[in-house]
Amino acid sequence: MFSSTDDASRALVLFSGGQDSTTCLAWALERFAQVETIGFDYGQRHRIEMDVRQETLREMRAAFQQWRDTLGEDHVVDLAVLGQISETALTRDVAIAYEQNGVPNTFVPGRNLLFLTFAATVAYRRGLNVLVGGMCETDFSGYPDCRDNTMKAMQVALSLGLDQKLRVETPLMWIDKADTWALGESLGGATLTNLVIEHTHTCYNGVRETLHTWGYGCGECPACALRKAGFEKWRS
Repeated sequence: MFSSTDDASRALVLFSGGQDSTTCLAWALERFAQVETIGFDYGQRHRIEMDVRQETLREMRAAFQQWRDTLGEDHVVDLAVLGQISETALTRDVAIAYEQNGVPNTFVPGRNLLFLTFAATVAYRRGLNVLVGGMCETDFSGYPDCRDNTMKAMQVALSLGLDQKLRVETPLMWIDKADTWALGESLGGATLTNLVIEHTHTCYNGVRETLHTWGYGCGECPACALRKAGFEKWRS
């Protein structure tokens, strides 16, 4: 277990209800005196994650008494306009493929930029000074809005635009999916590992009919393949 805390900081976690954001939530709960969560409904094809995230939050509160008082309000922002202007495999019923520039068509341009901007707006109103996201440059598909330089630039821009210091934390930035499984276990033991397997959602196709050893999903989309491979590497 991590035990370090930052009593002067209060965090807002970008929480989709997936493995990465659930691990980041646990990471934040170990460190900050107050933690709130925010989710975005943008017309995503795998919209089931909006239901799963509420279930995951309930399970987190029930399973971890030490975090119950720290975990505060959840916020949901309607960003339907993003889905309306995006022609991607995450917002349209089209096959997942790679574009000519090598980036998959699951990339939703501007998504994380908008997420951080709206999260910063909520954080400002709520008196929160840290944004926590599951962006990662190790196990990712080349999304430019997941890169460390993008996060650093957003931290500077948001702090300047709000005229107050706002920190952007990305605890998964330099680790792979196997390490993410390991991090979750170090934070919450087998209880958190089982919670991630049984209650979180990652599958781009929104499939929750089959429970695999690594969680629910179609087992074929890039998100499922990455999660499965990370789980098997971690367990080996």
